[in-house]
Amino acid sequence: MANETAGTPGETPDLSHLGYEQARDELMDVVRRLETGGLTLEESLAAWERGEALAKHCQAKLDGARARLDAAIGAEGGDPESS
Repeated sequence: MANETAGTPGETPDLSHLGYEQARDELMDVVRRLETGGLTLEESLAAWERGEALAKHCQAKLDGARARLDAAIGAEGGDPESS
């Protein structure tokens, strides 16, 4: 049974088209499938690798959001006495 979201072992998936919420939801699905069991060894490995890639993608999105937020706060954080 092939799963298009699992990819093939060793393959680096292109996740750039996924937003944070999409990647998070897919990651939760991967975790659910792994916890439920019933996958072959190859399917489990592919799902694990996909999950790792999704987790890294989510973290990168969160890091980017944090950087944007810090930049916005920094831009506002001028000397309040000079207003």
